[in-house]
Amino acid sequence: MSHFRREKYVPRGGPDGGDGGRGGDVVLRARANLHALTAFRYKRRFIASNGGKGEGKKRHGANGESVTVDVPCGTVAYDDRSGAVLADLVEEGQTVVVAEGGRGGLGNVHFKSARFQTPELATRGGSGQERHVRLELELLADIGLVGAPNAGKSSLLARLSAARPKVAPYPFTTLEPVLGVVQAGDSGVVFADLPGLIEGASQGAGLGMAFLRHVRRARVLVHVVDGSGLEGDPFEAFQAIDAELGAYSEDLLERPRIVAFNKMDLLEARERWPDFEALVLAEGYEAVAVSAASGVGLRELVGRTVGMLAEAPPAPRPEPEETAVLRPSPVDEPAQLFRRSDGAYVVRDARLEGLARKLNFDTPDAADYFQRQLDRTGVTERLERAGTTPGDTVVVGELEFEWMGLGL
Repeated sequence: MSHFRREKYVPRGGPDGGDGGRGGDVVLRARANLHALTAFRYKRRFIASNGGKGEGKKRHGANGESVTVDVPCGTVAYDDRSGAVLADLVEEGQTVVVAEGGRGGLGNVHFKSARFQTPELATRGGSGQERHVRLELELLADIGLVGAPNAGKSSLLARLSAARPKVAPYPFTTLEPVLGVVQAGDSGVVFADLPGLIEGASQGAGLGMAFLRHVRRARVLVHVVDGSGLEGDPFEAFQAIDAELGAYSEDLLERPRIVAFNKMDLLEARERWPDFEALVLAEGYEAVAVSAASGVGLRELVGRTVGMLAEAPPAPRPEPEETAVLRPSPVDEPAQLFRRSDGAYVVRDARLEGLARKLNFDTPDAADYFQRQLDRTGVTERLERAGTTPGDTVVVGELEFEWMGLGL
């Protein structure tokens, strides 16, 4: 603010206007007790508060309060316009600033000099950052259960863990991934029941894109196949899902994987198992015959899966892109000057444009201070040489003013 010290026995108190406070940030914070992004269906706009105004006696304004938005662990934040990864929030309490508050304005104490001892001017605070952020949740699981609808993934998870996913005799019973902890010795391993995939899932069929992104974090995949043949040939179903995984991300084809040939409690599955096992082994994958209904083969499946997990590399994570740092033009770089088709003279200079944007021209000395900056940078002289006459329009950034012969 623009303010002067007025105190008894201090005849020349001088300027003492304090700076404005910095605006608050918008921050994302990972929380382990959250498991979905459904809360953002109802609230999509988050605004931090402005910084406080500066006061006399060189007192700074209070900084604005930041807004902290809690998201589930495993949330990836993207800049919606550029697609750049802003952060991959995987650990409890991890935070990232997705929109920064603006800097506070400068009080008149900053403008005092030997020749300018009583400046009556101040600058406005900078604008805060506005950003459209896209959030995607990629569940954190050690092992992902993938397969066609009705392959028995949910039944398998319910049999192995205390998780209770919805189980029903129709496809797409599972529309949201479900996590379950399976005891393996002294430790627990997190399994994720992922929604069923269909042909064309990698292009979005059957909500495939929304389902497939959860696979990316799983270090080991268990491909569950309906061995009964009631939903089609088991090996053809295996190949179709395998192709969709590869089309979505070639990295998934390199992920350690084991095939669980499910529904061995049915005669049709037991008859198909030998031929299926031979075909899958020829493809280079391990296979285990299991039954989620009776529990057959589940101990072997867990043991072999956990063995794969011990040797599996960490799942790849999206790398946040480095934020570009915008630096002002060097002081000694001359301003650019040209004339528009409407006759106005346009000055291009990053420092002068920034000053024009920040100066509060309602304060008495702002115009004079800006004029002196035009003089100091040589812009005034160049405008005179360019043929400006009183009444011409001069444009500096967002500021337009009438040329008065030797300045504003």
